[in-house]
Amino acid sequence: MPFSAEIPEVPSPQTVKKRFPSWSKLWVKNAKKPLKHVVLTMQVQSLSSPAIKSPKTPKTLAPTLPNFDPTLSLPDPILLKILSKLPDSQRNSNSLVCKRWLNLQGRLFRSVKLLDWKFIESGRLVIRFPNLTRVDLVPGCLVTPQNSAILLSHRVVSVHIESGFSKKWKLCEDCLLPAKLIDRGLKLLASSYPNLRKLSVIGTSELGLLNVGEECSTLQELELHKCNDDVLRGIAACTNLQVLRLVGKVDGFYSSVVSDIGLTIMAQGCKRLVKLELNGCEGSFDGIKAIGQCCQMLEEFTICDHRMDGGWLAGLSYFENLKTLRFQSCKRIDPSPGPDDYLVCCQALERLHLQKCQVRDKKSLRALFMVCGAVREMVFQDCWGLDNDMFSLASTCRRVELLSLEGCSLLTTEGLASVILSWKELQSLGVVSCKNIKDSEVSPSLSTLFSVFKELKWRPDTKSLLPSSIAGIGMGKKGGKFFKRM
Repeated sequence: MPFSAEIPEVPSPQTVKKRFPSWSKLWVKNAKKPLKHVVLTMQVQSLSSPAIKSPKTPKTLAPTLPNFDPTLSLPDPILLKILSKLPDSQRNSNSLVCKRWLNLQGRLFRSVKLLDWKFIESGRLVIRFPNLTRVDLVPGCLVTPQNSAILLSHRVVSVHIESGFSKKWKLCEDCLLPAKLIDRGLKLLASSYPNLRKLSVIGTSELGLLNVGEECSTLQELELHKCNDDVLRGIAACTNLQVLRLVGKVDGFYSSVVSDIGLTIMAQGCKRLVKLELNGCEGSFDGIKAIGQCCQMLEEFTICDHRMDGGWLAGLSYFENLKTLRFQSCKRIDPSPGPDDYLVCCQALERLHLQKCQVRDKKSLRALFMVCGAVREMVFQDCWGLDNDMFSLASTCRRVELLSLEGCSLLTTEGLASVILSWKELQSLGVVSCKNIKDSEVSPSLSTLFSVFKELKWRPDTKSLLPSSIAGIGMGKKGGKFFKRM
């Protein structure tokens, strides 16, 4: 025989012992359905967890159950509260979980900047974000190449442009949507968001503003770009407006005219204004006077790059409750302020800020300090022409408690000392990046004054930032140690 095999010996029935089932099998066999479900769930969970595979254990097929979402049992209000507690960085990832989370996450958004006008025309904006209170429509009103790598940015507006842009230097006018299309979108927006609080739009007409004012009674903040006198006729419907920003002309982007007529219409319709900003607007004494007489609650007034006629500065005397006056990027203050009898001091004015302005005209700067003689806070930031003679005019403001100077390169230590030593109520001083103010020129009387200040920020130049441990080693000199002649 090619092979041999041994026949195993069959045990007799008497020798075979009866094997009783284990207690675990009897328990599972007699268990009720709820217990079987619990055991089965535990087995599925244990199989789903990683475990060490044994070669001796035979592979068995485990029953599969559908994935169970525990958030399905939560009502929408509770799940909304949970999602609102998560950080903003997780909003995008949370909206990708499921359609329900996408809708709930959209209900948490309150502010949106529109980039594509089709998103509002199709109604997807309302479906996706039903509870918006702040909407910026300016980017969506401009048809620009979004994939362009060239971004032309201004303090007011930014536009993507191509390499062959228009030579007229009015980029926004070339790519602006028609006014009828913008008005239609504003009507849909106003009817969908009656609780709208803030709106930014460009290129709308009087009809668009009327729709917003009639539907959105709670509108408090409005920003209008490329507005003119005709557009401002519709602003009378916004009766509860408190913050208003009017942008008339921006060089290189768009051009429109806001004159005394528009300022008077705006003042008569918006009597509850608290903050007002005029950017690139025209006007004169009559328009500023109308604002002061009608908007008696106005506390903050900002003027940017104005085109106003001479004599407008005297209209500030009609602002009874004005507390903050700001000038930004103004090439001039007032070329012809008029006689001193018309320059009445604003007693309620507390803060005067000038940022990136030209103060080369001594007559206009003197008139400004006369109107602002009661200010307690004075700030100059990157102003051209502020030398010792110009700054000496500020000595008429004797109630100044805080002075901040930044980027005033023409002002010297002597000019600074001649003014602040005459201010008896000065408590805080900040001097940053004023290269002609030297540490070595500080007099004993000036250093004594510094010692009693509540707050002192003294960094007139970069050398003042060097620690005392490296002083005297030659750092900061022009090639004293590192560059030598060969």
